[in-house]
Amino acid sequence: MPAEDEAGALQSRRFLWLYALASAGGSIAYVPFLTILLPMRVTAMAGNDDVAWLAYATFFGAIAASLSNIAFGWASDRTRRRAPWIAAGLLASSLLLGAFGFARSPAAIIVLLVGWQLALNMMLAPLAAWAGDHVPDAQKGRLGGLLAFAPAAGAAAGVLVTLPGLASADARLWLVAGLVVLCVMPVLLLGRPRTIAGLAREQEIEQSDAQPHGEVVRMWLARLLVQVSEAALFAFLFFWFRAIDPEMTDARVAQTFGLILLGAVPLALLAGRWADRHDRPFAPLTLCAAGAALGLSVMAAAPGLEAALAGYVLFGLSASIFLSLHSAQTLRVLPRARHRGRDLGLFNLTNTGPSLVMPWLTLALVPAFGFTGLFLALAVFALAATLLLLRMPNLSSPLAKARDACETVN
Repeated sequence: MPAEDEAGALQSRRFLWLYALASAGGSIAYVPFLTILLPMRVTAMAGNDDVAWLAYATFFGAIAASLSNIAFGWASDRTRRRAPWIAAGLLASSLLLGAFGFARSPAAIIVLLVGWQLALNMMLAPLAAWAGDHVPDAQKGRLGGLLAFAPAAGAAAGVLVTLPGLASADARLWLVAGLVVLCVMPVLLLGRPRTIAGLAREQEIEQSDAQPHGEVVRMWLARLLVQVSEAALFAFLFFWFRAIDPEMTDARVAQTFGLILLGAVPLALLAGRWADRHDRPFAPLTLCAAGAALGLSVMAAAPGLEAALAGYVLFGLSASIFLSLHSAQTLRVLPRARHRGRDLGLFNLTNTGPSLVMPWLTLALVPAFGFTGLFLALAVFALAATLLLLRMPNLSSPLAKARDACETVN
């Protein structure tokens, strides 16, 4: 173990891995439910009106998630404790998830969905801020790499709970809840994070040491632009592939999506470790945003299925790595440690906002310009994110700051 680690300058590997497992649990909590289990329930109840009811549910759920993430992040800042909020949110969201089995109307589902989103974000908001409390800048690249496990775990859980004959529709809800508990509880019981000097919530960061406001805005906008692109692809990918090749099946699309998420994990780990070692936290983000723009451009010009798949793989890998690393490096630019939970809630709007924007963007572009027009617009978004990140400083860790100071003196 490195001397720095023994001295407490770095966080323990145990906490990092258990935290990554808990983050995967957060993804498992909503990915299978929102993408598979909820639409199936709405269709079973609403019949031909399922699209409209699902749109209402998605809209109100996104609003509840956005507001509650900010509120519970702020609440955990005020109480100066994260773990009790995480545990309470885990319990409440698990019980409410199981309660969907008792819903008998689409309206009841929407009410339950809003309550479930409130409880889920009671867990997710403090969990996100907890990493900022205990993971120093020198390990944020590694943390970002570990966070790449989360979307892969969410997709894998969706496959698991829908295996034919494994569980009934109601039992699937409790199965998801059980998986989330198994993932989140270990960090609460066994994590025991070290206290790292300079990261404590009680510490007030001097204004002169705070990150410039422009850096925070650039990071926020860059994530929003990439998230809009990913949200559009997530919702309409199948329709695009079928437009290119009518023989393309939903199973093959799902397999491609899953392979991309799995492939992003080792690449994100490598990129994160490289960023830590070379004190260049934003270089991999810039490269991934550029890769996403290139992938979307290839997709827009794809003459056939092979080129389309190649472009989508490039985009999918770039976007997945970007989002994982961005989640960790965001902690670096937040200006006030004592408002970390609240500020992360504001960053979370880049996750929930695209689900409200994306349908209108798609409806405005696809009928007039086809998917080519949509992908070109999304490529411009990703390119704009690249340009925003090019203006971020390459070196921002304490080691890099000391190095810059020495070079200035010499």
